[in-house]
Amino acid sequence: MASVKIGRQIIRAPAAIGTITFAPRGHDGQWRVDGAVEVSNIFLGHNRLLSCADQVGNGREPELLDRVNFSDSKLFTIMSLINDEISSGDAMSHLFVEQLLDLVCLQLLRAHSATSMPISSGPRRGLAGWQVKRVTAYMRENSAQDIRIQELADLVNLSRFHFCTAFRMATGCTPHIWLTRQRIAYAKKLLKDGTLRITDIALVVGYQTPSSFSANFHKVVGLTPSEFRRRL
Repeated sequence: MASVKIGRQIIRAPAAIGTITFAPRGHDGQWRVDGAVEVSNIFLGHNRLLSCADQVGNGREPELLDRVNFSDSKLFTIMSLINDEISSGDAMSHLFVEQLLDLVCLQLLRAHSATSMPISSGPRRGLAGWQVKRVTAYMRENSAQDIRIQELADLVNLSRFHFCTAFRMATGCTPHIWLTRQRIAYAKKLLKDGTLRITDIALVVGYQTPSSFSANFHKVVGLTPSEFRRRL
């Protein structure tokens, strides 16, 4: 059993696997949990939630409900993915987590708002061709670095949320998948140089470990880097 005291109100709920608990900002509380628990915490800035509300909720101020051990399988799955990405240490984890956090905001607005938050249709068109080229060039030039969604959105003067939607409409995939393809394409060129070690190529294209590089390369190409090099 878990309970939280917010002001004079006490909210109690049985602890269960797969549930979520959160309290909106400005609510001081005392938390009590009986027994051992394993949790993952996300501290979501209010400005980030407002930014999402501005884009999809017609600018209405979101007012979230208090939740204690509440069942939301979608939000729990998203939070689990965030936890996995943070633990992975992958070079593209930051980019992937940024998109997952936008999904957290959407789900909070859709399922945990005190007032109805109608979702607007969002942008009607994807990125223009020149915008896709600018973002792609930036990805290639900075392939060895951690690239954040906000960096890419700033290149074309869009909010992060609208950028992700418009990018998918223009390319048919997420920025994360597009970046993966750019890195693997660059790796294929480098693998043609037999003097370069695969471990060095992995670092050049943004992977911290050869195993992570090999797994992503195989997912895209269908071969490991070593197998690809042998077939050249």
